[in-house]
Amino acid sequence: MSETPDNARPLRVERVGATAAAMALITQLSAAHGPLMFHQSGGCCDGSAPMCYPRGEFRVGDNDIYLGDIGGCPFFIGGRQFVVWQHTHLTLDVVPGRGSGFSVESPLGVRFLIRSRVFDETEIATMQAEAAPLRGDAALALYPA
Repeated sequence: MSETPDNARPLRVERVGATAAAMALITQLSAAHGPLMFHQSGGCCDGSAPMCYPRGEFRVGDNDIYLGDIGGCPFFIGGRQFVVWQHTHLTLDVVPGRGSGFSVESPLGVRFLIRSRVFDETEIATMQAEAAPLRGDAALALYPA
């Protein structure tokens, strides 16, 4: 089950997860920057990489889809990218190398990246029976300021 704030609708199929290395980096970054959030866009180059921001410094829009939490951090995906990736579980990982200058991990010489797998038939059937994922500000409203 996906980790969610106490007042959120629980998701029965976890859409997003993280490796131990990514979780350790999130802990380190949260200590330095406070509450964080992630956004996975469908842009080119670094724009297609997951970006980590201090919560509130990236404005999610009505087309951004909330996939769940990683280490207490909400994870969003752009609506057009969600259409393409809706049948995949996303796993946040971290690797050496410099990513985008906008993501908070970049000065550390590492970058987040996504690994994925296609959901199995049981997971897809379960998701089809669930309510649609929250979008934009409706999801961020679940998090205290």
